Amino acid sequence: MTAPVRSLTAGIIAAGLGERLRRAGILTPKPLIEVGGKTLLARAIEAAAAAGASEIALIVNAEYPELERAVRGATWPVPIRLTVRTTPSSMESFFALAPALGDAPFLLLTVDAIYPERSLAELSEAGFAAGPVGTLAITRFIDDEKPLHVAIDEHAHITALGPSAAGSGWITSGLYFFHPEVFRYVTEARRRRLGALREFLALLLEEGCRLHGYAVEKSVDVDRPEDVAAAERFLKELR
Repeated sequence: MTAPVRSLTAGIIAAGLGERLRRAGILTPKPLIEVGGKTLLARAIEAAAAAGASEIALIVNAEYPELERAVRGATWPVPIRLTVRTTPSSMESFFALAPALGDAPFLLLTVDAIYPERSLAELSEAGFAAGPVGTLAITRFIDDEKPLHVAIDEHAHITALGPSAAGSGWITSGLYFFHPEVFRYVTEARRRRLGALREFLALLLEEGCRLHGYAVEKSVDVDRPEDVAAAERFLKELR
């Protein structure tokens, strides 16, 4: 019997201002910072395509027109549906991608995460197997100013997020797999005036949505100047 064809898209959030980098004197927009000879943006797009995404929905900040030029001026392995918009939060950046993501399961990436490329494909397989509403990549490697802690049970169901999960030893790693059902909660999130994506995840859990954790290897978020060097070292470890 032939296996069913799975439709998979990917969303990439690259709309942040990169304020910590700018305060340190790094004026290059974060998605265009190079790590290991590639920009963070190129790494994210190529990783999503390698994981099986046939199309990518990408949001970049309108404050940095060089980002739009970089996207439109390059040749990518899969079609890019570009949104150029300055949003007030990571959650609203995610919601802005809904028209391009809402009909099929999808990967969601933050542009500043560095991880083994196979992690995305593995997360995708786990997400399809787990079913709605979502599967979050989690790791025991913690090197973040504001990590989002996660607690899981023996079946890898997420039972708590945030401060109440601080003793678990697990945190999210900036990689997610969602089913379209996730967008049913946009109205409630806005009614509550939530902001960060992590707050939306907490809402999903509160509403009784089934969220899974999938353990991945170490990942590094590029938020500070020292993270660039850490990401370079990590990439060398993966070779």
